Amino acid sequence: MLTPGQQLRTLREQLGLTMRDVEIASSRLAAKHGSDDFGLALSRLSDIETKGIVPSIYRLYSLAVIYRRDLREILSWYGIDLNEAANDVGVAEPRRSHRTELLQSATAIRVPVRMDPGFDLRRTANLGRMIEQWGLVPMAFLAQFANRNYTYGYVGTEDFTMYPILLPESFVQVDESRNKVASGMWRSEYE
Repeated sequence: MLTPGQQLRTLREQLGLTMRDVEIASSRLAAKHGSDDFGLALSRLSDIETKGIVPSIYRLYSLAVIYRRDLREILSWYGIDLNEAANDVGVAEPRRSHRTELLQSATAIRVPVRMDPGFDLRRTANLGRMIEQWGLVPMAFLAQFANRNYTYGYVGTEDFTMYPILLPESFVQVDESRNKVASGMWRSEYE
């Protein structure tokens, strides 16, 4: 298993960049942003690659830009998975309510991958109570479920309460904002 520094060095070499190239590029970034914190001197880059020195956030940004890699990937080499932030948020409990934007930048999220063995497929149930194991799924896949006005459920194999409109074994999306029957003439129960 390569250390983060070794991974950075391998990446630099794959791109055909010398340490001097990285130093020059980082100097340009430092000048552009008006801060020397973005700069990577040869000695510092060498220490990062060979001695396990952890770069500052500014230098990590410079390396991500110069190496054309996502900053999340480089952070993951150092053991920081930003997708885990949602699981870690419980360590602090602010006294005042506030908006959270922690999940805005998540690229993957935990979703059910194994259902509770005690879950009876014949009965209708709340989806949240049926889950035994969670797994990671890319956020792009879950974009279709982004609307918070919906609740999701499963109709049991022996639940004929809404039959023939909702068949048993259906996965349903419920729009909770639509809670009144529209007035008008109905030709059949399907309408």
